Amino acid sequence: MSVFFLADTHFGDGNILHYENRPFATVEEMDRELIRRWNEKVGAGDTVFHLGDFSARGEEEDRAILSQLAGEKVLVLGNHDRHRTPVQWRSLGFAEAVPWPLVWEGFFLLSHEPLYVNRNMPYANVFGHVHGNPAYRDVSSRSVCVSVERTGFAPLSARELRERLQNEQSV
Repeated sequence: MSVFFLADTHFGDGNILHYENRPFATVEEMDRELIRRWNEKVGAGDTVFHLGDFSARGEEEDRAILSQLAGEKVLVLGNHDRHRTPVQWRSLGFAEAVPWPLVWEGFFLLSHEPLYVNRNMPYANVFGHVHGNPAYRDVSSRSVCVSVERTGFAPLSARELRERLQNEQSV
């Protein structure tokens, strides 16, 4: 069983194509490619922490998308996910959905928005929200942005996450 991280898929959101200059011609192409790249890396027994801003689609469309995505899915709600409660997100296919940051392995703070960290703090922050904003490219050596624009539009494995932190490479 492997663990993966990503944020800001924004399934169904036509505005994000232009706002973030995503390399897809249509929303449908973006959605298909996000699903393909997810399933290329994630297996049925794996866990994926989605750190917010999952989708701009309706309930049935989200249920259909979630049913196509491999692995157990955990959602840390982002600012674009709060139109539903955690219970509603779970009913659509997330194993867990929470409105606050999670701690993983006692060291990683998983949040939607970046948290203040520096190299002297005893934890690292894994976050989304900022997409490709260059102001957050080098926040600290203890932080990694997993917005899909920074992960090749695919989940980042726990191994890849640790490598980025060991290389003091804030993305």
